Amino acid sequence: MTGQTPEQRRAIAAMGRVLGPDTLAAVHRLYRADQDESAGAPRCAGADLAYGEHDRQRLDVYMSEAIQRDVSADARPVLLWVHGGGFVRGEKASPDHPFNAHVGHWAARIGLIGVVMNYRLLPEAAWPSGGDDVAAAVDWIVRHIADWGGDPTRIVVGGTSAGATHVATYLQNGTLLASLRGAILLSGLYGGVPVEPRDTAYLGVDVRIAPSGIAACGLPMFLACAEFDPVRFQDDTMALASAVRAQRGDWPPMAVVGGHNHFSLACHLGGADNSLADLLRPFLHETCLDPTGDIP
Repeated sequence: MTGQTPEQRRAIAAMGRVLGPDTLAAVHRLYRADQDESAGAPRCAGADLAYGEHDRQRLDVYMSEAIQRDVSADARPVLLWVHGGGFVRGEKASPDHPFNAHVGHWAARIGLIGVVMNYRLLPEAAWPSGGDDVAAAVDWIVRHIADWGGDPTRIVVGGTSAGATHVATYLQNGTLLASLRGAILLSGLYGGVPVEPRDTAYLGVDVRIAPSGIAACGLPMFLACAEFDPVRFQDDTMALASAVRAQRGDWPPMAVVGGHNHFSLACHLGGADNSLADLLRPFLHETCLDPTGDIP
């Protein structure tokens, strides 16, 4: 594994902080070949498994070939991944956008069971539907993941952008289970800065998510944003980190990941660029530590 190449860094810097379909497509082009090469053989052991009644309430399960072959292997920790998409789009896996599936591949490669979920979208579903869907997916994992080689007592839930907001909503509103070990929040909106008009359709004008409410869950968190994120995502990440420090006395592990923007922060995970993976592994190690002291 290697870090970000100089060419990738220059290309990301040239894109600036602008969001939109053109930037997203440029990031996809930049990392697609790298991701396809790094993902290796497909590791999707179960596709489109229903965790609810809605057509969007589906998830995929990823595990290594070794775990698939050895049904007697020790149960593995679980990483649940929640994609972004501005509350209106996004897929757990598709030919045009494989990057969320690559998070499942990456989880499997480092010895975890990867679970990548879809959730309900606008205009049908507004806040707090995404958090409710995360709660339902966690409940499915607790009830069923042992059938897929997973340990229902060691679950970390993570998400990017809108997905991070959904995870944060779950942390604020959900009934946390003893099996949940930690949360990974990348460039989400947490109610710490004014909401832009584009986001009121989902979050509402009277925003009810708040950094203090998220921090109150008491769960270990890893927080990150990108060097070229729009400033509001950086400020909201710091607002949540400050709320965690105010309530717990210490800063949570966090990072501003250099050389990346809002989209590439998650899109490069699982590829040859290990900028984020190197930061996440110590957090996963600490929260999901095996009795043997390692992952895997």
